[in-house]
Amino acid sequence: MAIWADWLRPSAGLPTVQWSILLAVAALVGHLLQRHTGLPKVVGYSMVGAIAGLAGFSGAAWPLQGTALFLLELGVSVVLFEAGGRIALRWFRHNPMVLLQSVAESALTALFVYHALRWFDVRPMVAEAVGLIAMAASPAVLSRVIMDTRASGPVTERAMVLATLSTLYALTLVSARTGLMHRPQAELMETLFPVAVVLGVSFVVAGMLALALRMALRVMSPTSENTSMLLIALITAATALAAHFGGSAPLAALLGGILLKQLNPRPWAWPRQLGTASSMLMMLMFVLVSVVAAKADWNPAVAGLVTAVVLARGIAKVLGVGAGNWGSGTSWRQALWTGCAMSPMSSVALLLVSQFVASSITLGPRIASIALPAILLMEVLGAILATFALHRAGETSRPMYVEGTTAAGEQRG
Repeated sequence: MAIWADWLRPSAGLPTVQWSILLAVAALVGHLLQRHTGLPKVVGYSMVGAIAGLAGFSGAAWPLQGTALFLLELGVSVVLFEAGGRIALRWFRHNPMVLLQSVAESALTALFVYHALRWFDVRPMVAEAVGLIAMAASPAVLSRVIMDTRASGPVTERAMVLATLSTLYALTLVSARTGLMHRPQAELMETLFPVAVVLGVSFVVAGMLALALRMALRVMSPTSENTSMLLIALITAATALAAHFGGSAPLAALLGGILLKQLNPRPWAWPRQLGTASSMLMMLMFVLVSVVAAKADWNPAVAGLVTAVVLARGIAKVLGVGAGNWGSGTSWRQALWTGCAMSPMSSVALLLVSQFVASSITLGPRIASIALPAILLMEVLGAILATFALHRAGETSRPMYVEGTTAAGEQRG
């Protein structure tokens, strides 16, 4: 690239050329991987990004800032808005055990990861931060897995709802905790005030977004191309506003989707045009996350900590879902596969790490050194585990493994 830079003068800059080529390769690898193995495309996206990051790809600087950070926030916001739009609050009134499952698995995840790291003598504030980050499952990866495997059923729906709720808790707590990083002895009111501010600002922005879209849907067709452009534009504006006024952009989008579902309870699907834009943003997110995470400092000591985090998190997810399973409407076997399907970590976790790095120049790098390798591992391994779990639950309509040209031809059809 240094040699090319002497004579190559693209109008949008050399990084744009680099990213365009990288995304094109990721799209090709993702397609071929799904076609020949049955694994979701996100595994291919992440592998390409990881290889690029390990090879020294310079298109994504850490910590994230500027355009790269905004694009990541926008991609996460679009995914979380869609995920929030799937949640009907009336469901929790009829089946409150789902909320218990959500709280149990999130709390156990934070506790298990915290104590696992403390057993390795990691500083308490670092262990606490990594525990909060580990709470968040990845609705983005899970939705991609569901789309690529054509999964549907109680395990699929329950895993998506629980992943979305765990993300809501993690976004709220981390956004508040980063404001108290250097005040560990804060009183109760000092601790609750940042939580109230983050939730309050995000809720106000979410309400404005939901009301604007509700009024638009009164006069516009949900399948219209103009509705797609309006939706993307409003989510983009909400992302910028929430971050500017002290809220959380992804949290505002998630709450906006939930509020819109209550204001417009009739089922509505993503417009076809928005689906294409959303897929492009998701691919960019997965590649960006793996590129950045692959640049972490890999060494044997960190490998042990990452292994402890991954194992503690996986056990906690399964135990938490199982603890609240009684009376929740699913069998114990389905609870097991639901907990396994919540394994992925990706873009939301990277945003949370970025918040800690921005808030503390001393603790942030230490938190990132543990969290980034774990994110990279669970973006790839988590997607595979989620695919396996949904397959074992009998809710996928595509085979997990493709053998020979006949199966590949059936999959193309």
